[in-house]
Amino acid sequence: MRFFAAAAKGTEGALRDELRELGLQKIQADRGGVHFEGPLGDGVRACYESRIAVRVQTPLATFEAPTGDALYEGVRSVDWSPWLTERHTLAISASCRSGALTHTQFIAQRSKDAIVDQLREKRGHRPSVDLDDPDVRVFVHIVQDRATVYLDLSGAPLYQRGYRVAGVEAPLKETLAAAVLRLSGWDRRSPLVDPMCGSGTFLLEAALWAARVPAGALRERFGFERWACHGDAERAAMARLRREGRERRAPSAPFLMGSDIEERSVEIARESAAIAGVRASWFCRPLSELKPLRQPGWLVTNPPYGHRLALQPGLVAEFSTVARGLAGSTITLLAAGEEWARVFPFRPDREQTLYNGDIPCRLTCTSIRGGR
Repeated sequence: MRFFAAAAKGTEGALRDELRELGLQKIQADRGGVHFEGPLGDGVRACYESRIAVRVQTPLATFEAPTGDALYEGVRSVDWSPWLTERHTLAISASCRSGALTHTQFIAQRSKDAIVDQLREKRGHRPSVDLDDPDVRVFVHIVQDRATVYLDLSGAPLYQRGYRVAGVEAPLKETLAAAVLRLSGWDRRSPLVDPMCGSGTFLLEAALWAARVPAGALRERFGFERWACHGDAERAAMARLRREGRERRAPSAPFLMGSDIEERSVEIARESAAIAGVRASWFCRPLSELKPLRQPGWLVTNPPYGHRLALQPGLVAEFSTVARGLAGSTITLLAAGEEWARVFPFRPDREQTLYNGDIPCRLTCTSIRGGR
């Protein structure tokens, strides 16, 4: 089977490297994600193990779709009975670019008609549509009149890990946080701190990664577990995969510390860590009180930059002063705006553009050396 693991823009290379580490085959990075091939079990394992993928999908058919009727016939040519019965629910989303069909709602509606008409003809009944929590998710992508129909293995987006107790004003997606940690070069053994941690996403993801806990270990179920073809053998295989994930947990953990000036955010981080079964030190205190690390380590943070959270006057200068005191450590910063681009008077060791939702951000990794 062929698969496509979708990822946040800019993180495709990190996802490619992660999937290689998982031992998956025929991996190729592309815009918006990574292709790979293998048996269905490899797609299942990517859902369960990948920290960076937002979704995992498999293409079912590709065909020319210059008109609504051509789209309908192409979708209807797929045998939908392995995944859907009248007892299952369905949701379809769509995207299109540079083609005759330009309305995603129309594309989704015609695709839905093709699926339910086929199953009504075969079984005498049709599945219902549930846009909020469907058993089966289908994605139709049209580029230059050529349609590809994908079946989604993930169900809810993979950044929904299962440890989050409540939202905060501007949470960082767990999948993006995992990509930043990998791109930072953190070795999973050295101390790691986030002095503007918010609800603690960086540290929670770091703790799970260091402990070798699969990203999906806390999720109740994935999309593929709700398919009509998911029977006793598939349930047994998934139970075995989950058991193996629990058995390989690392016995020790690095020093992890998070702090923030918002008390409620720190409380959420602490509660989420308890649900995830990981340990970190959490403090409600201002940035200026960050103490030097006992040994060189990493500082990874996503500070306010004026898009979703207000940028406080003087915060950039304060961060620069604090970071300079961490000689020997690596500072990884994910931020947008000219203010944060000038946080240090020297060039970073590495930098690239990542997208936090639709916001282009600059990821910089800077080694703090004595005398700078």
